[in-house]
Amino acid sequence: MATSARSKGIKESVYAWEGKNKDGRIMRGEIRAPSSTVVQSQLRRQGIMSPKITKQRFKTGKPISEKDISIFTRQLATMMRSGVPLLQAFDIVGRGHSNPSVAKLLLSIKSDVETGNSLATAFRKHPLYFDSLYCNLVAAGEQAGILDTLLDRLASYKEKILSIKGKIKAALFYPTAIIVVAFLIVALIMIFVIPAFKEMFSSFGADLPFPTVIVITLSEIFTTWWFPIFGVAIGGPWFFFYTLKRSESLQNTVDRLSLKLPLFGELIRKSVIARWTRTLATMFEAGVPLVEALESVGGAAGSAVYKNATRKVQSMVSTGTSLTNSLQQVTLFPNMVIQMVAIGEESGSLSTMLSKIADFYEEEVDQAVEALSSLMEPVIMVVLGGLIGGIIVAMYLPIFKMGGMV
Repeated sequence: MATSARSKGIKESVYAWEGKNKDGRIMRGEIRAPSSTVVQSQLRRQGIMSPKITKQRFKTGKPISEKDISIFTRQLATMMRSGVPLLQAFDIVGRGHSNPSVAKLLLSIKSDVETGNSLATAFRKHPLYFDSLYCNLVAAGEQAGILDTLLDRLASYKEKILSIKGKIKAALFYPTAIIVVAFLIVALIMIFVIPAFKEMFSSFGADLPFPTVIVITLSEIFTTWWFPIFGVAIGGPWFFFYTLKRSESLQNTVDRLSLKLPLFGELIRKSVIARWTRTLATMFEAGVPLVEALESVGGAAGSAVYKNATRKVQSMVSTGTSLTNSLQQVTLFPNMVIQMVAIGEESGSLSTMLSKIADFYEEEVDQAVEALSSLMEPVIMVVLGGLIGGIIVAMYLPIFKMGGMV
């Protein structure tokens, strides 16, 4: 009944119930259904007498993040390894979560499993939070009877991927924050400070130095058009990232250019290769065939350039070409990666070699982030100091000039 209602698009809610079975024992549980009447009829068929039914109400919580899914996966894997039944584990994690959005999601998945769906099928109904790689690994674990083991591997995988992403964000956060602060300081100087100097210079009756004229002109532009300037400064990045999520061609262009950036390009490339090899190693360890594994690897790499290259690799591997030769032809992977993959294929230990490559590049990312952090600080201070200092010098040039004439 609930399944057919869901397939017709009828809105369903979660209902908590409590009643007695035929033996007089008190039973409790939750059912996802369109109405309390449907819940009552289902319980009657199960032999539950005089049930008390309460519609569950969930508070609106924060958006569900990748970190939330990673923590949930680790908790679920730990409980299943400890012998806690699957449905009970969902109930414990869902009810104990601080974010109501996560609790609602987990109880919804639990309800789907209770109606007879597999765990992988229940996850696939929420593609925003569980990608194809996640669902494929869970499905492989269910089929092989090693769900707890694969959930543990999946949790470790997500933790490592999140760690890499966190390091990249940390490397980019500092210069971004400085740029924002610099823009605000310059804007305040242009709008409030320079006009006061302009009024003072108007009484000099002499030609102003060229740098001073440039600064005053910029100040006039800021003062007149401050609203559009701030609108573009705030709305421009938002519109760019909004379009980036929805335009594949823009993603290709941005990812291609980002790999060529000085300093940051090599860091991004190393992080992408680390994710690519870590994902493929995890899929391989789970027993997923290479061609099928490559289908999930491209999207998990986080780069449209490597995603397109992975499609080519998958196509070549499906026609019988070795993974080593396929990687050589796309020309995006360093020789070290190709050589280690070749050793892995020849020795039959491809997953082990891929894990070692991922470990190597994750360490490279750590070192690159540390090097960038130590390098960016003096560079940013010099640029910011030069910008502010240049404005100050330009505004004091007329005063120095007048002093020289006296």
